[in-house]
Amino acid sequence: MLPPEPRLPEARELIEEGLYFVLHAPRQTGKTTTLSSLARELTSEGRYLAIHFSCENARVAGDDYAAAEEMVLDAILDACGTLEVPPDCLPPSPWPDAVPGVRVQVALRAWARRSPRPLVLFFDEIDGLTGAGLVSVLSQLRNGYTTNSAVFPHSVALCGMRDVRDYKMASGGDPTGARSTSPFNIKAASLLLSDFTFGEVADLYGQHTKETGQEFEDQAVQRAFEASQGQPWLVNALARHITRHMRVPLSEPITDAHMDEAVERLILERATHLDSLVDRLEEPRVHRVIEPILAGTSLPLDERYNDDLSFARDLGLVSRGRPVQIANPIYQEVIVRVLSQGVETTIDADPRAFLLPDGRLDIPRLLTEFVAFWKANGEILDKRETYHEFACQLVFMAFLQRVVNGGGFIDREYAVGRDRVDIAVRKPHLDEQGRRAVQLSAFELKVRTDKSGDQVDKGLAQLDGYLDSLGLDTGTLIVFDRRGSAAPIVDRTSIGRSTSPSGRVITLIHA
Repeated sequence: MLPPEPRLPEARELIEEGLYFVLHAPRQTGKTTTLSSLARELTSEGRYLAIHFSCENARVAGDDYAAAEEMVLDAILDACGTLEVPPDCLPPSPWPDAVPGVRVQVALRAWARRSPRPLVLFFDEIDGLTGAGLVSVLSQLRNGYTTNSAVFPHSVALCGMRDVRDYKMASGGDPTGARSTSPFNIKAASLLLSDFTFGEVADLYGQHTKETGQEFEDQAVQRAFEASQGQPWLVNALARHITRHMRVPLSEPITDAHMDEAVERLILERATHLDSLVDRLEEPRVHRVIEPILAGTSLPLDERYNDDLSFARDLGLVSRGRPVQIANPIYQEVIVRVLSQGVETTIDADPRAFLLPDGRLDIPRLLTEFVAFWKANGEILDKRETYHEFACQLVFMAFLQRVVNGGGFIDREYAVGRDRVDIAVRKPHLDEQGRRAVQLSAFELKVRTDKSGDQVDKGLAQLDGYLDSLGLDTGTLIVFDRRGSAAPIVDRTSIGRSTSPSGRVITLIHA
């Protein structure tokens, strides 16, 4: 366990100033742990009464704002009942009578008058409130704060996945994300709980070493950070797979090979955390963001896209930096595998047939078999894929996944505006001396459209750069032709050779 409060240093300053603020971050990043710890510390210091409680139960209330108000007040009483709250600081029980629509405001004002300590309230899972219930609670907090803050909670934090700008949609506002008035426009700041840094990952894993004596090798920690980008749930899940499920003996150090296996296990397992993200892929707002990233095309130039991008970032699916890309390689791999699994089920190929005697992949056979599969099925598969801009690339990735099938590792590089997808396949095998070795193969995928022009020369130059970064002498360029005037797939698909600008011999597939 990492100390939670250093991850949110601004919160205490806002509380000291008596301000209302928002804390948001994707699910399972440590919001609840951080706020609960901060509440306990503030209360134990004796200056404030800080209560952390969840609005999750109010999810069922929806537009029934009277029920939503009652559930929120019940949650506060329940939280106080489980904590060591000084008797003179306890809220009134029962709460004072009030008509629906002002019950929260009246109750909190009565409590603030009664308590000798200033109240600090953390509304966790505020996303549980929707519709009129959300409008009612937020409006009462705003009204209580603006009319007489001296007899109202000193500081309030709303905690959930979304920033305050999206509350207008949760409350039944404009579903397109267009600008409108927020029902909580009194917030002083929106705090984002960030992912772990590399140093924090190393510290966390170092605690395991201190307790058990089992070391994480530097390369293993680096691999964990690269695969997870510090997403807290993923960081912990990887270590849990290694120590609990893979049961690496305590006498052995944890290596990058162990971490690679843990990454693959986590992707295949697709735990609840990952499935909850995958379920979002068909939402129009998420689709508009994810598809250009996967296809490497340019971003839509409209204001609605910016709101959609912020929404996808709040979900944790997309990184906050530039260029816009999937948040981390594990999410990236899960998304592609989910989108391609329908295609993969149609591929009748035995992975063992693509292995050479020494355990390496037979790349020429893999490409020959893919060309045959594309000729037979490409037309149908291309038209049926939901992520249409990415359909061609998805078919090749599904074929590759079926052939590699757990015996190797697929690394994919794509982001908005790259105009290509780069893929590296790592296949462990034993060399002539029986030592562990890795076969590395590179593929670049390009798409020719009515607007793009011929992509071969550009693709060869781009592939040169990719091969330079991998230290390889050769690779494969696949150009999918999606022009309206393109010949039928059977006629236009071929496999041959070409030469890159640096003189490399490249396998070139027109598809």
